[in-house]
Amino acid sequence: MSNNFTKTTSVSWFERIKQSVIGALIGVLLVVGAVVLLFWNEGRAVTTARSLAEGASAVVTVSSEAISAANDGKLVHTSGTVTTDETPTDEEFGVEAKGIRLVRTVEMYQWHEATSHETKKNIGGGEDTVTNYTYSTDWSEDAVDSSKFEFAQDHDNPSMDISSGTSQVSEAQLGAFALGQAVLDQVGGDEPLKVSSAQQGAIEAAYTGSAKLSLADGGIYLGNDPKKPVVGDYRVRYKLVPLGDISVIAKQYGNSFEGYQTKAGDELLLVERGKVSADKMFANAVSENNILSWILRAVGLVVLMIGFAMIMEPIGVIADVIPFLGDIARLGTGLAAFLFTIIVGTVTIAIAWFYYRPLLAIGVVVVGVALTVALLRFFKARKQAAVAPA
Repeated sequence: MSNNFTKTTSVSWFERIKQSVIGALIGVLLVVGAVVLLFWNEGRAVTTARSLAEGASAVVTVSSEAISAANDGKLVHTSGTVTTDETPTDEEFGVEAKGIRLVRTVEMYQWHEATSHETKKNIGGGEDTVTNYTYSTDWSEDAVDSSKFEFAQDHDNPSMDISSGTSQVSEAQLGAFALGQAVLDQVGGDEPLKVSSAQQGAIEAAYTGSAKLSLADGGIYLGNDPKKPVVGDYRVRYKLVPLGDISVIAKQYGNSFEGYQTKAGDELLLVERGKVSADKMFANAVSENNILSWILRAVGLVVLMIGFAMIMEPIGVIADVIPFLGDIARLGTGLAAFLFTIIVGTVTIAIAWFYYRPLLAIGVVVVGVALTVALLRFFKARKQAAVAPA
């Protein structure tokens, strides 16, 4: 059975122009969305930075072993060992383990479709596209809809009836404090959990499916032979967020915690693994905020670039009436898209800075102007010194 197929499609010049015009309209929306994202991101970054600074100056470190009513409503920092009477359990397979959260990852062996394209432009602006479709089998946590395959025959995937899931304790304690879901949800540090042969009896008793069940590679296998998987087989693996030390920064609310509303605008509720000082937790949060800010800036600029390229694509398509002219036109529109991205992106960020942090923005402008003037004077002096002997 061949798993490689080829399909050739042809598009006329007029149809390509129509498609590029539609793409240009989508490009406008992308540009608008990118500008909004860049502007919003600067505001989000400033609000988070100010909230963290406000929290760092207000936080009080307390013992987790005793609760002081005097701290009620205050932003507190505490560390300790998490304990609970509950045991997270995967009811479908009867797997349980002492911890905070049991994560079940389910993968099914399925057909996957991969495509590659080769495009040839013709005199007159038309375009032929040769698409190669390759089908292979592999494990996937997400269901792959084989009905959308270009060549679906002999590449059918059954419905995925078992999915990944999470079981988490509803309550836990941190010394004298009760931990609710808001805190527990933020506790990370999951570790692989191997299913042992001692659990096989409980697993088989809980499992109600018809497929053959066995233990393999520290997990559960549903299928005839783990070494020779076929489409429709499942493998189930587990991770556990164990009990242990955590550190919390939040508002003390009675004998529990909730988000602390800052005047700057954000709610603070920070949770980390281990016994971490308040200063270190705030420093980590500041670092995460900076990283997220740069990631969103990069995303915004990439979307801007794509948007401007789509807006100018009709120029390249029109020039494709003679193929090499289209290539030349795209070199020009690509450079223009890059320049527009730099200009619009930096101007948007600059305007956002003036809006959200005007003093810093003015300071940056003053420094920039001062450096420019200094450089101009330096080069002018160098020029005069060179001309003086003559």
